[in-house]
Amino acid sequence: MTRLRPGLTVIDLRALALSLMIGAAGGVAAMALHLPLGMLLGSLVSVAAVAISGARPFGVAVAVPTPLRFFFVPVIGVSIGGAFTPDILRDMAGWAPSLLALLLYLPLAQGAGYLIFTRIGRLPKVTAFFGAVPGGLVETVVLGEQAGADPQMLTLLQFLRLILCIVLVPLAFTFVTGHAVGSASGVEMTGARAPLGAMDVAVLAVAAVAGWGLGRLLRLPAAVMTGPILLSALAHLTGLTEAVPPGWMVTLTQLVVGTSLGARFAGLPRGTLPLALRMAALNAAAALALALVFAGALAPLVDEPPSAVFLAFAPGGLAEMSLVALSLQMSVVYVTAHHVVRIVLSVLLAQQMSRRIRA
Repeated sequence: MTRLRPGLTVIDLRALALSLMIGAAGGVAAMALHLPLGMLLGSLVSVAAVAISGARPFGVAVAVPTPLRFFFVPVIGVSIGGAFTPDILRDMAGWAPSLLALLLYLPLAQGAGYLIFTRIGRLPKVTAFFGAVPGGLVETVVLGEQAGADPQMLTLLQFLRLILCIVLVPLAFTFVTGHAVGSASGVEMTGARAPLGAMDVAVLAVAAVAGWGLGRLLRLPAAVMTGPILLSALAHLTGLTEAVPPGWMVTLTQLVVGTSLGARFAGLPRGTLPLALRMAALNAAAALALALVFAGALAPLVDEPPSAVFLAFAPGGLAEMSLVALSLQMSVVYVTAHHVVRIVLSVLLAQQMSRRIRA
């Protein structure tokens, strides 16, 4: 054990190093298989597998200090903010019907998941509530933990919902179109090829650090994520930068976040994983069915094909749904904008509604 300063969390450096190595191995394997969000999901699965089994390689159990991931999460927020290019301001007026429809879709999707988790899964209300939030994995886990949800079940529900959507949706489009989509097609996110100079690095660093501080000052939900998103979006909309964090930094962030979440499955009670998988499958099916309904109704109103509207509403990863749209030559800005709004609204609505939920 190593203590950095009196009063700070004790860190087992051997356990941390082992956990990151296992996570990196799983992430590299997942990327070699061209799986969506390979480093994040691969590291989470590999570390979770070791944690659930109770194995102690080299006599050390996997363990990652929870605060560590908060120093990397702003990278995700800054990357998401990079999706807000000036093009969005020009085109967003025509998207009003579907953007407003998110205000109906999100509570319906969350309500359906909540009923599934409480009526069929018999889960506690707080865990069911945050497990059904159709937003991001990281920020939902943060909010849920603060409200008293079971962190293991909550992480399982959100992770399985995410992986089911980001694997099944691209596979479905691959089956229908006959060619690879998403990260398996080799396409990149907006801004990934923009030059990254000293000024860009400074702007992005300020967006990350100051955004986190501003988010805490304004008491934004999941401030470590939403604050950097807002300042990064402002920087990109005003033309201060067109760049996003480099790929290696995003990959490292995925490794740390995935490893941290995977390590939390240690001591998972028997039967928890099968239950979570059944509940997440029902939840994902309900959310995707709702997305299909909204796609059929909204496509004529926003002059976008139903497939693009479906991708905009499917509660998968922002990066992967946007990559699918790009590889299918759909409006990637339209899809990306809706997923950014979905994440922010999901967190805001969850925070407001959670005041009525008690552990």
